[in-house]
Amino acid sequence: MANLSKRSLLEAVADHGPLSRSELAVRTGLSKAAITGLSRELIQDGALEESEVASAPSRQGRPSILLRLNPTHGYFIGASIVEEPVTMVLTDFQGAVLGQRTAPWSNDPQAIAGTIRESIPHLLGEAGIPADRLRGIGVALSGLVNHDQDRCLHSANLGWIDLPVAAVVEQATGVPTFLENDANAVATGERLYGLARDYRTFATVTFGDSIGCAHYVDGTLYRGHGGGAGEIAHCTIEPGGLPCRCGKRGCLDTVAPRQAILAQARALGLTAATTAEVEALAAQGDAEAIAILHRAGGALGLAIAHVIQVNDPEFVLIVDVEGAMGPLFRTVTQQAIEANVLPRLAASTTIRFHHATRALWARGAASIAAHRFLTRAEEG
Repeated sequence: MANLSKRSLLEAVADHGPLSRSELAVRTGLSKAAITGLSRELIQDGALEESEVASAPSRQGRPSILLRLNPTHGYFIGASIVEEPVTMVLTDFQGAVLGQRTAPWSNDPQAIAGTIRESIPHLLGEAGIPADRLRGIGVALSGLVNHDQDRCLHSANLGWIDLPVAAVVEQATGVPTFLENDANAVATGERLYGLARDYRTFATVTFGDSIGCAHYVDGTLYRGHGGGAGEIAHCTIEPGGLPCRCGKRGCLDTVAPRQAILAQARALGLTAATTAEVEALAAQGDAEAIAILHRAGGALGLAIAHVIQVNDPEFVLIVDVEGAMGPLFRTVTQQAIEANVLPRLAASTTIRFHHATRALWARGAASIAAHRFLTRAEEG
């Protein structure tokens, strides 16, 4: 029971902190005496630290001391093999990125494990972190991952089927390793450290070369029966449409993401090598460029509207990777969401577009390792 209580306290601080001891008692249901004793032990262990005194004019009596995660208690490496190149980051216990490296992409698990192993001393050394403070490694990939987060069940992008990737990386590095789908990793990172900290039921949608989606329901990542929850990229948007790499036709991935937009532009003979150039042509009145962006943004907005209708989230975070979305695309996407969601749900759902670099997947992967360390640290 003591270990469960410690874990409950740590999770509350991670989700909502910094918090006072009184606030922790309310959130965990533990007595103030229990909170006092447990927090003392966790401070002695180095997992928590006391932060600045909370001083609000509305508060009466003695000011509260806030508890937060101790950023130096553990460090984590996240590796993204979602897109080229492989991106790796080093984060602290509070999710701050302390270092970043890139390496050539590969779909060979042994090569990926070797790349991560070779990067560890560089990331730790540049940040001045001792090797024994590295608590875990997270790997984000495009595909299905099992509930234990140690096997890739299927990845069309990597050509992997039922591979024990975590074991391969862990054997190469000697560090506990966990896998996660790229969208799930981003959602976990935003839940622990980012824009979704204040929400318990939310969805994240990542937009880049492909489209990812993940759901948190009542504070817990919803992974589905087989790890495939959130696969909106392969929802059929245009029945009988273009063939998709998954084997079906007319998937969202054949219409909306960056690669699909550029493929449509090439097919029509437009001189555009980036989505920004397609947007520029549209701004100049090019009817074909306008039609491409309306088709793509409308498809993405319709898919997100379906997510809202099915899950009724408080918050939808649409993450634009490397500026793949231009103003016309965003406007069409927003309009398509509003046109296809019941007014009551539209009014109660906060939608936000957010720009991010490709490092977001690696940071999300590191958050997976941090979350596993956080929830398992007190089990023994």
